[in-house]
Amino acid sequence: MQTLLRAFTLALPIAVPIGAVGSAPSIPDSGKVALARFLAASVDRGDVPAVAAIVVNRDSMLYGGAFGKRDVAGNKPATPQTIFRIASMTKPVTSLAIMMLNEEGRVGLDDPVTKYLPEFANIRTLAGRPPKRPVTVRDLLTHTSGIGYAFSDERLAKLDTGGKPVVELPLLHEPGAKFTYGQNTAVLGQIVEKVSGQSLDAFLKARIFDPLGMRDTSYVVPADQRDRLVTQHNRGSDGVLTERPNPADIRSPIRGDGGLFSDVVDYAAFMQLFLNGGRHGERRIVGERTLATMMSNQIGRLTVVQQPTADRARAKPFPIGAGKDKFGFGFQIETEPSDPSMRSPGSVSWGGIYNTHFWIDPRKGIAAAVLMQVLPYYDDKALAILRGFEKITYQNLVIG
Repeated sequence: MQTLLRAFTLALPIAVPIGAVGSAPSIPDSGKVALARFLAASVDRGDVPAVAAIVVNRDSMLYGGAFGKRDVAGNKPATPQTIFRIASMTKPVTSLAIMMLNEEGRVGLDDPVTKYLPEFANIRTLAGRPPKRPVTVRDLLTHTSGIGYAFSDERLAKLDTGGKPVVELPLLHEPGAKFTYGQNTAVLGQIVEKVSGQSLDAFLKARIFDPLGMRDTSYVVPADQRDRLVTQHNRGSDGVLTERPNPADIRSPIRGDGGLFSDVVDYAAFMQLFLNGGRHGERRIVGERTLATMMSNQIGRLTVVQQPTADRARAKPFPIGAGKDKFGFGFQIETEPSDPSMRSPGSVSWGGIYNTHFWIDPRKGIAAAVLMQVLPYYDDKALAILRGFEKITYQNLVIG
């Protein structure tokens, strides 16, 4: 496969550092070349058909590159403007929406979900009994409610063969008992709609996307932008990648837990909001304390638990850091012991099922996203690209 690199020429929105001390982090030209060579080699080997990646500090881009083909059959190159299905990278966005409403006193973190969605009074545990206490907004933000996903739990896979509503599925454990990744953020999206009186997509556009200049982030790819969307690939058990052509009409269900389309430049603006304590340029979008809360441990002594798989074509067990890492509101939090050559303790991250990944490292003052479009989630080769890119980033990062 011929490697194709398109340099980033778009300027990222300028954000004002909050309490920044000393020089901003940077990556020298030699480091940018190393990152580009690594990504180019990964595509040349056929590890993934396309990848776009970006590293930013609080106010500028440190590295950006796009390699491979956004449409292999059509021989169309990936570019900085290539749009990806970011799937569960939607979750931190919806979590931010909830925290904006909390900041305004319109949603309480310890409110029972039934306050906003009365139908949750009927939810039951696997044993068929009501939970010992109601599911709260906090439970949803931390994935400790007991709500799961059928693709990662055999019990739910047997019960949910047709996309049942969350309230018709049992809780996998008592609320607050443990971390279980599930449709929690879909419910948060419903709460946003109920409280705001707007559809979720309208709220996100008005309160987050438009203020941050995220013009290409939406649940719909307009017809005149269809050619920018990357195709999806599935890696079979034999290791062969199969391309799935994009449909004529490109839109996703409007859900809080997934469905957004975006590109690396747009998502970088979202990540910079967290590096800048809630400011974008001269404008405050959200309070600094609110973002600090989102990025801090909200599960106490619990840890992120490895999620099994009930569908290996869709996802392998995940995430890295299971058994030690914590969770905030919408983010996994890196904790000690931590590899000193990688992201710092206190970094927050998450990913999307098509192997789109990001992390925000407030200690080092950088954030990065690596977007691919391959199933299953945690595909070995896609994961090696993420971790290799991360390691080279920190090897070449200059601070001060």
